[in-house]
Formats: sequence, C-alpha cells, structure tokens
Amino acid sequence: MKSLLTSKYNWLILLILLIAINWLAALWPFRADLTAEKRYTLSKPSRKLLADLREPVTVDILLGGEMPAGFRKLANSTLDLMQEYKANGRSRFQYRFIKPGEGMNDTLKTILYDSLSRLGLRPTNIKAQTKEGEGQEERLVFPGAVISCQGRTTAIDLLQGVSAQGGLESLNKAEALLEYKFSNAIRQVTQDTVPLVGYLVGNGEPLNYQVFDLIEKVLKKDYAFRILPIDSVPAIPEVFSALLITKPTLAFNESQKLKLDQYVMQGGKLLWMIDNLYAEMDSLQRTQNEFIAFDRGLQLEDILFRYGVRINLDLVQDLNADKNPSVVGSVGGKPQIELLPWPYFPLLTSYSGHPVAKNLDYVVAQFPNSMDTVSAPGITKTILLSTSPESRVLASPARVTWQSIQTEDDLKTFNKGTIPVAMLLEGQFSSLYANRLSNEQQDAWQQASGKAFAKSSVPGKMIVISDGDIALNAVTQNEGPLPMGMNPYTKYQYANHDFIQNCVEYLVDNSGILESRSKDYTLRLLDKKKLEDGKVKWQLMNILIPVLIILIFGVSYQWIRKKKYQQQ
Repeated sequence: MKSLLTSKYNWLILLILLIAINWLAALWPFRADLTAEKRYTLSKPSRKLLADLREPVTVDILLGGEMPAGFRKLANSTLDLMQEYKANGRSRFQYRFIKPGEGMNDTLKTILYDSLSRLGLRPTNIKAQTKEGEGQEERLVFPGAVISCQGRTTAIDLLQGVSAQGGLESLNKAEALLEYKFSNAIRQVTQDTVPLVGYLVGNGEPLNYQVFDLIEKVLKKDYAFRILPIDSVPAIPEVFSALLITKPTLAFNESQKLKLDQYVMQGGKLLWMIDNLYAEMDSLQRTQNEFIAFDRGLQLEDILFRYGVRINLDLVQDLNADKNPSVVGSVGGKPQIELLPWPYFPLLTSYSGHPVAKNLDYVVAQFPNSMDTVSAPGITKTILLSTSPESRVLASPARVTWQSIQTEDDLKTFNKGTIPVAMLLEGQFSSLYANRLSNEQQDAWQQASGKAFAKSSVPGKMIVISDGDIALNAVTQNEGPLPMGMNPYTKYQYANHDFIQNCVEYLVDNSGILESRSKDYTLRLLDKKKLEDGKVKWQLMNILIPVLIILIFGVSYQWIRKKKYQQQ
C-alpha cells in the first residue's frame, strides 16, 4: 500500500478512481433530501411515470433571462425539480430554460406570444434588469412550460389555481404544485388511451355557453367525451369511467334513478352538482329587489341519503364572499353602484388537506345549499370545500335580497362555523333498490339492460357538490363565454376550473399522480417583532465577532511564532 502511494503512477491511479466514481454516480444518482417536508423528493407515482417513459419527453420552461425576485425564486424551484426529473427519467427526459422571443423580431414575437396564449399561458408584464449598468427592460414573461412528446404538446401555467394576491404564500403554494403540474402534463402527452367521461342530460341540465369552459377546456381537453341522454339507454354503459350531473332542473323518476344506482353498483363514478333550491340571478334582476328561493323538487334525496349525504333545503351565506355590483346610494337621482362582497356568493376553501382541493385559491359558489353526512356503513366521507367560519344558513323558504345585511345584529348571526358544500364519498355503496324491487322487477331489469341487478357496489367513489353553478361560466355580450370561476365585473378568476378538473381526475385516474398535490411546503418567515427587538444585538455581533476572531488568531499566531523561535 505504501509503495502504491509513493509510486510515480499514483496520479494515474487517482484519475482512474475519480472517473470510476463519476461513472458510478451517473449510473446510480443519489441526492439526500434533508428538508422536513421532503421538498426535493418525488412521489412514487411521479418516479414510476418517469421510469416508464418509452419515448423522449422535452420540457421548455419559459422562465429564462433576468426576472424579478419572485419569478426568479419560482425558476430556481423549477430547476431543482427538473434535476430530479432528469435523474429519474435519464436520457428520455430533457429540459431547458428559454426566454420567449429572444433574438426574434417584433413580427415573430407576436406570432410566438399568440401561440403561447392559445395554449393557455397568460403573460405578465414585468420590468427586469438587462445587463449590469444598462438599466431595465420591460417585457412579457410567461410563467409556464411547454411539454412535448411525439408530436403531442401541452402547456402548464405555473401560477394557475393559486391566488394572484397572496404574495409569498401564493408563490409557496405554486412551488408546492410544481410536481403535480409537470407529472400530470407528462402523463397527458405520453398516454395512448384516455378515459371516457359523460355529461348526463335529460333532466334540464344546461347545454349552452354556460358549460363551454367545462366541456371544451376540461372534459374534451383531457378525456374522451360524450353527451349521454339518460332516457336513450336501458342502462348506463360501463364504458363511461365517470358521469357529470350538472345542475339538473327537472325531477328524476324512479327509472332514471335506478339507472344511476346500478351504474354506481357496477363501479361507475358520479360527480353530482346539485341546486336543491331555485335561486337565480335572473330572478333577482327581474324583480329588482328580492325573491323567494323554492324547492326544485329533484327527488334525489333518497338516493343521496343512501349513499351517505344529504343536501338541505336552505341557502348558505358567508361574509367571505365574491363581489357583485350593489347600489350604495343616489346622487342627482342616479344610483351609485359599487362592487361589494355579496354573501350569497361565498368563497369556499379546503380544511381537510385532501389533494383534490389542497393548495388551491378560493372556489366561488352561487346560492349553495348546506350539506350533512348521514350514516352509511362502509362509506368514508371527506369534506372537500367549506365556507369560512363567518357563515350562516337561511332555511327554506329563503328570501334572496340585494341587502341581506342591514344592521350589526345581522353580522352577529354569521356564526355557524364552516359549512360543507362539497363532499367526497368512498367505499362500498349499498343500492337504494336493494330491498325494494321484486324478483319480477329484477328480472325485467336484467332483461332490459343485459346486466344482473346488484345490491352493493364494488369499492367506488363519488363527489357531491351542493351548488350547480360551481362548474358554469359567465357569458358576456362582448367577450362571450368567460373562464369558469371568473367574476365578469372584476375579471378575477377563482379556482373553479382547477377544482372541477381535479374532481374528474380523482374519479377516473388510477395512477395516483394527484397525490403529489398534497405536498405541504412550510413557509418559514422571520419573526418581524423579534427581528426588530434584536436588531442592534445582531448587528453588533456580526460586526464585532469577526474582528475579535481575527485579533485572537493574530495574537495567538504571533505568540506561537515568538515562542518557537525563542526555543531555537
């Protein structure tokens, strides 16, 4: 060993050793994630997705160049994530950071920006440093990425679904959603088949521009899609992975409910979006003052009750609400209108931490009803969306008026705590008709549908939302259909689109990628009060301690040196 170390070829041995170490590190890359929330560790579904890539995937992140601190922090977090993706995807995963429009003339820039906008990427106008000493430039930045594989292309907006008004907290949520957004996009461009999702009609469900965003931007974009008239089939075909029941206005008869029940028993997934009371903005605008919300009579109480939930005949109000134009006075005989929070349009959020709704901005509802859970053996219930603690319930017959809060005593009644509006049900459902159909009726069902009558389901899941408007979009005369969840007056877009998209994905997708939405990035901010109180102390420590260390080192060195030479 000694001769080896003193050999004249030791440099060659060292070089070979270093090459071998680097080669082994390339084959089996290893990084230690020491963060408490495992911020830099990919979830198991994401690792499996990348390991199973059969074709090269290219990711272009549009965050190149100089940017303000917030965007730069987002870019750095994206770079960290891309390095993890590269380590798992190996040669089949490539990424790069680009500055859109760099080196292009104005015409080409306009074409490029228009293409990115059509992909769903929304630009933000920023001022950024160009080169040191050359001032700033004003340019558009697209906080997103374009993912491509075998001619298929999709885009993700890294800030979509999080509040644009939340500062550091919103940026932190955006970083927590990075893995889900990238993994979900990669899954979309690499999968060969997609689930079939149906839109049920036959009971007054809307088929107009109000469901444009739902059908065109959610269902048709990510899934095979069909409109299914419920009375056109003897039984709902099992080929449908999920069905959406969106704001029905006409009562369901027993034959229709039997079809839905047996679809669930065969493992079908349902997304219910139900308005039990008739309460529409059109009614308020026609009466100019107020109206009474009344029961639609949908006859769905018994089937939902059997599955474990009840939608009540009431209206929910919340002080944390979206803004609507309200008359606040009159000047010169003309009404003065301001945008004020309207309690009938509550802003919903998630307190359960379920990946369907976690890290989302508020979801806006319109005239929602309250929900209760009821006993249903074998069914697990998870509240996905609730009101704020400052909410109340108006029992039916509920009066809807522009000015529902007139005194301080009215404000004190908003004390009912969080009220559920969206519920996830999972488990083995029992049929509503298990002990209600005779043998002859069961035989008639089997003969008509070609399927045996089932009294209980295989393990399944459904989502019940007590607001039919949650998936509808506003339509204006000048702009046509707006994005789902966008206020037509303030132009602020809430997270309705992302929430409905997550609901459908959770029902039909078995890859588990949605689990990565449950990541929780802790925002560790300095305590401003402690920082201010101890400001002088820490400043003195940062100035004096380094000086003292240098002086001690200098004195010690001189003392040791003097003693050494005195002995000589």
